[in-house]
Amino acid sequence: SRELVLDMAEDSAAVTAAIEAAINGKGPLMWLTDSKGRKVGIPGDKLAYVEVAGDAADRKVGFGSR
Repeated sequence: SRELVLDMAEDSAAVTAAIEAAINGKGPLMWLTDSKGRKVGIPGDKLAYVEVAGDAADRKVGFGSR
């Protein structure tokens, strides 16, 4: 397994909605944009766990793959 940590520009509600859509199979990839404007594509079927920090100064999202 591998962990991916992103510093997000989006709020946690938008990130959580994108994660839920990906896990529910509403697309082959979940696309997120980090705080530097880079797009990251993550396969929803490969997610093992997700940790989303609050909307405070720390807006990191961590993913584990299987």
